[in-house]
Amino acid sequence: MRILILGGTGEARELAAALTAAGVDVLSSLAGRVRRPRLPDGPVRTGGFGGAAGLTDFLRAEAITGVVDATHPFAAAISANATEAAEAAGVPLLVLRRPPWPADPAWESVPDIVVAAAAVRGWPGESVFLTTGRRDLGAFAADDGHRFLVRAVDPPDPGGPAPPRMTLLLDRGPYTVAGESALMREHGIGLLVTKNSGGPMTAAKLQAARDLAVRVVMVERPPLPPLPPLPPGGSTAATVAEAVSWVSAGIQPAGG
Repeated sequence: MRILILGGTGEARELAAALTAAGVDVLSSLAGRVRRPRLPDGPVRTGGFGGAAGLTDFLRAEAITGVVDATHPFAAAISANATEAAEAAGVPLLVLRRPPWPADPAWESVPDIVVAAAAVRGWPGESVFLTTGRRDLGAFAADDGHRFLVRAVDPPDPGGPAPPRMTLLLDRGPYTVAGESALMREHGIGLLVTKNSGGPMTAAKLQAARDLAVRVVMVERPPLPPLPPLPPGGSTAATVAEAVSWVSAGIQPAGG
């Protein structure tokens, strides 16, 4: 058994630690978009595979017997590639996704970052807290009517599109309600734009927004691609424990 974990999330690190401790042969893969990532236990590779075809070749060359897609809920491209590659290589696939935050009727839920940017442009207030990541700044680059507090793990690319009135805050969770409330008060925030990533690490901003009557524009997750019909693949898990059980069941390639 050799398991490839497509990682970059806290759940991926927890899973790698649990499987490594259990003596499972695990390889974690990181996209390489964060400059100083938190590394999981065990061997790690960094960088892309060259699309679905490259990942298929990798699964075959490395004799991978199971893939766990534990990437960020908004990493739609790698999830689509993982699904296609697992089916092509005949390797079972598990998608590990933490549950989204429960819907709040006070939120303005939108399907993508483009619609989120349009919602911000139509908002009559001034100060916006943008926590969707540095790669989404281009959607707000034409908005000179608002002040943006942008929080990201890494700085945006020099010269890349960004809101003209932007204050950049480099930080990473976990956050507290008290800290998020203080930050929103300090910057006079009236609108929070975020993605429904789920999990406890960044949920404090939502409670702070409720406490301070800050409007929330929530970008909902992209749908998962259809999972390959490989027994026992094509599965999903909401917790690391469920993923450990999937691996412990003795995952074998189709026909193995």
